[in-house]
Amino acid sequence: MTINKVGSKGIADGSVATADFAPGTVTSAKLTNATVENAKLSNSSFTLSGTSISLGASATATVGASWQSIQTSSFTAVSGKGYFIDTTSGVITVTLPASASIGDFIAIKDYAGTFATNNLTIARNGHNIQGVANDSLITTNRASLVLVYVDSTKGWLYWEEHNVADLEKTLYITATGGTITTSGDFKIHTFTGDGCFVVSQTGAGAGPSVVDYLVVGGGGGAGYAQNRSSGGGGAGGFREAKTGNNGTHTASPLATPTGITLSTQTYPVTVGAGGSGGPSFGSSGSNSIFSSITSAGGGPGGSRGCFPGGLPGGSGGGSGGCNGWPGGTGNQPPVSPPQGNPGGSAFGAPGPSYNPNASGGGGGAGSSGTNGSSPSAGAGGAGVTTSINGSPVTRAGGGGGGTQAASVGSGGSGGGGAGATNNGTGGSGTANTGSGGGGTGIPPGPGGAGGVGGAGGKGIVIIRYKYQ
Repeated sequence: MTINKVGSKGIADGSVATADFAPGTVTSAKLTNATVENAKLSNSSFTLSGTSISLGASATATVGASWQSIQTSSFTAVSGKGYFIDTTSGVITVTLPASASIGDFIAIKDYAGTFATNNLTIARNGHNIQGVANDSLITTNRASLVLVYVDSTKGWLYWEEHNVADLEKTLYITATGGTITTSGDFKIHTFTGDGCFVVSQTGAGAGPSVVDYLVVGGGGGAGYAQNRSSGGGGAGGFREAKTGNNGTHTASPLATPTGITLSTQTYPVTVGAGGSGGPSFGSSGSNSIFSSITSAGGGPGGSRGCFPGGLPGGSGGGSGGCNGWPGGTGNQPPVSPPQGNPGGSAFGAPGPSYNPNASGGGGGAGSSGTNGSSPSAGAGGAGVTTSINGSPVTRAGGGGGGTQAASVGSGGSGGGGAGATNNGTGGSGTANTGSGGGGTGIPPGPGGAGGVGGAGGKGIVIIRYKYQ
């Protein structure tokens, strides 16, 4: 008799094996209930990205890493997850899982670009990393990496490695204004008169946005002589910056390491005029200005006998030939590093008497003006040298003092005007060096009107930056 139906209790559990059925004799349609209980299966769960999931349960499958909130302290990583790590406040250690299977992976990203400052340590936690029993130290800003586990020999391998800073396009400063020249990878804008430095693009990536600068004020003039010789004019203030961004040129001793960080805008540039010389009183030079930097004009030399002595400025003017009168003070207003030096004093002890050969030299950026000493007038103070424009140039020398005798005060290096004797005309400071004008003297005899003092030299502004 053919059996065509078996009840639920007709066959004991496990009494019929798969081999007892001919192929194709049992189909879903021949079963009263097609559902097979999980407990009847040899496996009741499966593993997804290292997590065990029971059959019949629900789970969300994530494509790639499941990214977590920002980590600001040390932690133990979990396979299948990605971590933004912020080491702004200090170093962080990521500990790898204690157990791992092939295909497990962990993603890491430098959140704040600070791995070079505060390093990230990846602790191996008993596994090799790249086949070596050693932790990893990540010291590159903007690092992105993925570790994948392969086996006990190699352990965790770096599957992907990226550094965003290296891949970022480098941008350099783009600007116009002044006379533009180049020196290697560096562009130089020279302003010999007023103008505008127009920045259309700042640096990004490896391209800095910081510029070096030289700003020199106009030199002071020297006045006429009446009864006494006139002192030399002081140099305009000399201010310079040399950073580590803009080449290996030799800067002056006055240079600061702090440059100016640019933004996209127009920067007005003022180049100070030199002060006027005699036949009247000498006048101060005018200020030169770029961005936050102002270099003061040089102080005028003393003239018309005992009134006045040298006046203050970027560098001070030298005193006229009246016993004991001081030269003008330098570095006025005060800045650091100082922008100049004082002028030289007149010869002799203070008093109403005078010496027609005793005027002082104007102060220079590199040294003070020389004091008058009969029978010689004082020399102008030395200027200083910088190669900011690609070759060494000395600027901001003080003007020499005038005298009645033959031994006049020489102009300071860098363009200072030489003093004159008798009723001659003092030398003018060289244009665009910010140097002081030279004083003059009176003719031989009991006194009277003398010569004309020299004018101060106009200042200059130079801006230097990396452009490629």
